Amino acid sequence: MQADFWLQRWGAGQIGFHQSEVNKDLQQYWSSLNVAPGARVLVPLCGKSQDMSWLRGQGYHVVGAELSEAAVESYFTERSERPHITSHGDFKVYAAPGIEIWCGDFFALTVLDIGHCAAFYDRAAMIALPADMRERYVRQLEALMPQTCSGLLITLEYDQTLLEGPPFSVPHTWLHRVMSGNWEVTKVGGQDTLHSSAKGVRAGLERMDEHVYVLGRL
Repeated sequence: MQADFWLQRWGAGQIGFHQSEVNKDLQQYWSSLNVAPGARVLVPLCGKSQDMSWLRGQGYHVVGAELSEAAVESYFTERSERPHITSHGDFKVYAAPGIEIWCGDFFALTVLDIGHCAAFYDRAAMIALPADMRERYVRQLEALMPQTCSGLLITLEYDQTLLEGPPFSVPHTWLHRVMSGNWEVTKVGGQDTLHSSAKGVRAGLERMDEHVYVLGRL
C-alpha cells in the first residue's frame, strides 16, 4: 500500500489491525529460534505493537521500523515513557531502554542504520503489503539481516478474490517460491482464524488460515 494509506489510517484511528494483547504465537514459538538474550531483534512495520514490550521483557533490544509518527508516539505515551529522540537522515529515532523505533520509510533503512540484528519478528508487515510489494519487502529484509539469523513470521491465507486486503493473503506456495532460495522455511503452527475476522465472514470466506513459520538464513 502507498504510504499515505497507512498514515491516514493511523491519523483517523482506524487501526483494527492493532492487537491489544501480546500475540500468542510469539509467546509460544519465539523460544524455538534460540536467540541469545541481549540480541537486537528487528520488528518491521511495528506500529505500537504490544509484542515489542514482550520482547523487551525477555531481555532483547527491539529495533522497530514504522512509518507513522503517531503510532511511534502512542507506543511510548501508553507506557508513560519519555523516549530520547534523534534525527538520522530522513529518520527520527525514538529510543528508550531496550528499544529504538526508526520512524520513516522501511525500504530506506540500511544495515548502517540499524546495526546487527540477530533475528526478526513479523506479525503484521508482510500481510500489510500487496503482492507487487511483498517480494521487494523480502529482498529488503534480506539486505538488512546478517547471513546468520532467524525469524518468526506469521501470515494469513484466504481467497483473495472474495476479500480485498489489507491484511492480504500470503499463499504458502508464494512464500516458499520467494524465500526458500535464501531461507529455510519451516511451518511450526497455524489455525483457521476466520471467526476473528468480521470482514472475512461478511465476504463469504470459508477459511482464513493463519500460518506460523520459523525462518533460518541459508
